[in-house]
Amino acid sequence: MTAVQKVDFKKPQWLRKRLVPTAQKEMEALLGEHGLHTICQEAKCPNISECYAKKNATFLILGNICTRRCTYCNVHTGKPTEVDLAEIDGVTTSVLKLGLKFVVITSPARDDLEDGGANQFYRVTKNIIEKSPGTQVEILIPDFKANEESLQKVVDSGAVIIGHNVETVPSLYHIRRNASYERSLYVLKRLKELGKDKIKTKSALMVGLGETEEEMVQVFKDLIEVGCKFLSIGQYLAPSGDYEKVVEFVKPEQFARYKQLALDLGFEFVHSTPYARSSYLAHEYLSNNKNI
Repeated sequence: MTAVQKVDFKKPQWLRKRLVPTAQKEMEALLGEHGLHTICQEAKCPNISECYAKKNATFLILGNICTRRCTYCNVHTGKPTEVDLAEIDGVTTSVLKLGLKFVVITSPARDDLEDGGANQFYRVTKNIIEKSPGTQVEILIPDFKANEESLQKVVDSGAVIIGHNVETVPSLYHIRRNASYERSLYVLKRLKELGKDKIKTKSALMVGLGETEEEMVQVFKDLIEVGCKFLSIGQYLAPSGDYEKVVEFVKPEQFARYKQLALDLGFEFVHSTPYARSSYLAHEYLSNNKNI
């Protein structure tokens, strides 16, 4: 079982993060110039100030409205807007202005689109690489309902890492509306098969929702089985009282244990800390430094 501290309405010391409000305002002003969104803003990521201070951001394309209603996620749910082709150049312009060498692109689930938004991922990624050849791109995709053409499209985009998050253990999958654990594993498997040595695949898990260590280790094994070698593990924090409740605050020692267990099973890089998120310090994964 996990080593935990039961929730007592107070975050433990290791979950208290220093904010950098000035840097956050500056980055938000730049993004606002081009009408862009980041998942950092939409998901109320606790790392937002730190990342913005370092001029790191995960761009959210295809709008900020999701067609699914997962009970842990703060991204708005509703009827999405039409695909905005202007964001293709908008993202690239922001990348150039910031001088970014590593960029992460993600989107809400867009089940209203036949391709799930794969073509927009392709065009945004290609545009960045064409106009900023020194920049590497990671994309974090929804499951596209496992559509083969969509998966092939993002593999062909030029992204060096393609991520798809399993999010939690199978017994807790009721929190992921319209998703399935098996489909997410299949998506990761096909991405690796289609991309071969051209890409690395990546996934992420939240903890603190009531999962056990045994369940976590089984997920590690399942991910290795489908060729996924990059993993992020972080503490779930409810955006507000309207979302899934935090069952436990997992201690830093347990995060360290998860990291070692995952590395021992064959992962090439694992970022496992209370504040780790799928796109946090994303540029570090390609270094393959297992001690980070």
